[in-house]
Amino acid sequence: MIFNAAYDIVTDDIFLDLAGFVPGVDLNLKLEGLNPAGSIKLKTAVGLIEDLISRSGIGPGDRLIESSSGNLGIALGTVCVTRGISLTIVADPNTNAAAIRTMRAQGTTVVVVTDRDANGGFLQTRIDYIRSQLKQDRKLFWPNQYANRANSFVHYRQTARSILDELPDVGAVVIGVSTSGTLMGCLEFFREHRPTTRIIAVDSEGSILFADQGAPRLIPGLGASLRPELLVDSGDYERVVVPEVETVSACHLVARRYGLLVGGSTGTVLAAVRRLAPTFRNGEPVVAISPDTGERYVDTIYSEKWVAEHFPGIDSVLARW
Repeated sequence: MIFNAAYDIVTDDIFLDLAGFVPGVDLNLKLEGLNPAGSIKLKTAVGLIEDLISRSGIGPGDRLIESSSGNLGIALGTVCVTRGISLTIVADPNTNAAAIRTMRAQGTTVVVVTDRDANGGFLQTRIDYIRSQLKQDRKLFWPNQYANRANSFVHYRQTARSILDELPDVGAVVIGVSTSGTLMGCLEFFREHRPTTRIIAVDSEGSILFADQGAPRLIPGLGASLRPELLVDSGDYERVVVPEVETVSACHLVARRYGLLVGGSTGTVLAAVRRLAPTFRNGEPVVAISPDTGERYVDTIYSEKWVAEHFPGIDSVLARW
């Protein structure tokens, strides 16, 4: 197939059977990282840009600013450079160095804020920086992935539908949460089209999405130190919080057993599947959404030195698994 733009190459129908990862569970990993931007955020980026074009008529020569821990920044860069739109991404010290290098290689301006916010993270600091720039420059556009319904709608329209098309009898969908766009979009779709499917939201320990108090975290991509406007706690979905040591353990287990490097968000989701294993109904497929692959984590999650420094007890977790 020949495409006109890299952002058109969205692979939304690839699932990997993780047989044996959790005994007795028919686990299917939805691989979202097999596109030119390397993550599920390519769909989000396209949705956000299409929304801005529709509402504000943006085009070549216009300038965007957005907050990202990496994946959305790369995805927005993939879309913006093709459309002649300049992009500034506000990141923080937890953003992978490889992601920052990738964004800069795309021509994106990357600003790294370093002051932690009141909940021990950097998200409020990133947003405060964006708001200060918007006050100074009235011609700057902010897609605002944290509040923009275009974020969730693209996953209603594409991600959730592709799951139901492939696995019509899916019993549970397990989703990592950050901006909550994927969660909210999938929740709305399944409540309309297959309400018996369990929707399970997964957060990282230290995040405040499902807690009152936050703490510093090391792995980007999942969780937040500020609750996004998109996130609605309607009681229609289950919630699981996973410590980061289990995230890293799950990533290593998948790499050693299946030869696949997955990102930190995927490791967190898979750790949640292991925790919930006794609750899944026999014979009903479980889908775990894998937002990206693990190549950008080789200097952290897959680095023996980094893991030994930050998670000295990981061997005992792997032994239990």
